Amino acid sequence: MLKGLGGVCIGLPLLEEMIASPVARAAANDAPVRAFNVFFGLGIPSPLQKEGYEGVLEPLKTLSDKLLIMRDVDQIRCDVSGTNAHFDGATGSFTAMPAGGEAKAGGPSIDQVVRYAHHPDGMPPDMVPTLIGGTYFRRSRVGRYLHSYNLDGTVAGIMQEKPRDLFNRVFGLINIEDGGDTRKRRMKRSVLDSVVNQYKYFTGKNSPLGSASKTRIAEHLDRIREYELRAFALKTMIKNGPQLPSASKVKHGGQADPGGQGIDIGLKELTNEWRLMADLYALSIKMDRVRFGSITFLAAGERIRLTGDYYYNGRKIFEFNDAKQLNANGDQGCSHEWWHKFNEKNSNDQLRAHAHMKMREVAYFLKLLDQETEPNGKTILENSMITISTESGDGRHNDAKRELSGVFHAVSGANGRFKTGQIIDVAAEGIDVYNTMIKTMGARNRLGPIERESRYINSILA
Repeated sequence: MLKGLGGVCIGLPLLEEMIASPVARAAANDAPVRAFNVFFGLGIPSPLQKEGYEGVLEPLKTLSDKLLIMRDVDQIRCDVSGTNAHFDGATGSFTAMPAGGEAKAGGPSIDQVVRYAHHPDGMPPDMVPTLIGGTYFRRSRVGRYLHSYNLDGTVAGIMQEKPRDLFNRVFGLINIEDGGDTRKRRMKRSVLDSVVNQYKYFTGKNSPLGSASKTRIAEHLDRIREYELRAFALKTMIKNGPQLPSASKVKHGGQADPGGQGIDIGLKELTNEWRLMADLYALSIKMDRVRFGSITFLAAGERIRLTGDYYYNGRKIFEFNDAKQLNANGDQGCSHEWWHKFNEKNSNDQLRAHAHMKMREVAYFLKLLDQETEPNGKTILENSMITISTESGDGRHNDAKRELSGVFHAVSGANGRFKTGQIIDVAAEGIDVYNTMIKTMGARNRLGPIERESRYINSILA
């Protein structure tokens, strides 16, 4: 149903008619296995993690019963190259392995281990095998921003950094074989144009669906249209059809990372781009177009000079002005420097504000997944293994062992597998935490050397 020309496939919400039989109902109550990695840059220093939801983790508090916060997770075994935690720790996030090169991890990421365990022959043809997206600017090494790797450590997919590219990755392109510039013709068409007749039929008076299902389809496709318009920034219709979409307003590619010197960006500009990316990514999950992948909010060692007033729950938290407050230009004027200046004896106001803001944006994405209830009565967030992590437990480079100790981790319940509603000091290596997680998710593969003795971390299990 609702399959259009050119292989375009629009996913559907679950309809009552789809689970009419007892067998189908039983299958529907079994939530699909999903695993996604959520990465945020620069980390949260270990002393600040100890403050729990009263400190920079405050934005996650409303989701506290849906998350397991894991402190004292060490990634020191990832420091083989000795580059710095921005690269070593970032590539080790979700792999617990030292990097295998500039554009290769030392092993698979946990989402892909779970994916291959449940879909050894590949995903169904109408699904995106792995969706990788995010909003980031530091680009010197792939491990800084890409966080999904195949079993051999190669990247699991192309990174989508523009909302309209991610939209096209999920919904495909309409192929018009009638001459002319196909790419430009695509730009003037909506992905929903290919299913308009089916849409009219299934929501019309002759539809075989009930009123509730007809309403759900109408609302569902309206939501896709809304996100499409936002992703492509389509302008008002004119006589000859809509104008070509404008490009993303934030910098991408080489312009986003001019020689590592950083860029100026406003908080509103940054969060608008990220939230559209998060909306599209979450929509892709809700439509069951993707079940595995990663999403990034700011890269490891990110270099931006942020400005703007930061509010949370109606109260002003901080006024960002990195370059002015650091009294420096170029890379020395970037928010990156607050992590290098961290001292547990100081107030660290700037770092706290930046970390708090990152948790607000991570929470924004998680809440999107917590809005959709599945047939088993749980939300997508509760049913999925959403793992959240970063590159560093301490931003100072003068002690690599300390820098990669106590790296922040959190995970959702994965349909009752993990002990949510807790903050646990696990005091364990990331590799043991990850191996416990993927085994609990039904994977037989193990991360790390075969000869390494594994430690099962029971404290994180429900």
